[in-house]
Amino acid sequence: MRLKNTVQKWLIYSINDPIVKILSKNSHLTKTQLETFLIDVLAENTAGKSLKYEEKAKLRLLKTGISRGAFNRTLRQARSNVIQSIYTILLLGYLGVFEDTRLDPYIEAANKLHSYMSAYRKISKGKKINDEHLRIVNVLRKELEMSLEQLSKPKTLSKM
Repeated sequence: MRLKNTVQKWLIYSINDPIVKILSKNSHLTKTQLETFLIDVLAENTAGKSLKYEEKAKLRLLKTGISRGAFNRTLRQARSNVIQSIYTILLLGYLGVFEDTRLDPYIEAANKLHSYMSAYRKISKGKKINDEHLRIVNVLRKELEMSLEQLSKPKTLSKM
């Protein structure tokens, strides 16, 4: 029961993160698929042991729970979407599309995301958090949110 509470708190926190909301809204994963995939990939780290699919299914945020079969179907869909997304990136790289300057803002957003995550990890591990650290992380988050919202619009990739 303690594991379930820990995993579910983490899931709720993660899924409600403003950056995660923007990224997931524009991804190939449904909210359910993202939740299921996160449970599959990260729950064992939290548990410190291998979990069976029946146990993983019980970690979902649903009040009623789901069957192992439903969990596995959703997980299979999520994995397929993740693989297709990665292959899309590989295909575009192979075809030289990343050399197009229209993708530079996406690369900048990826760099901002990396900076935000680094800053966030530093303050979350630090025992003494001062107002300046929090201000910097909040500024980075706001900039990142604005960039991601702008980049999610299809016109962003049109010729200028």
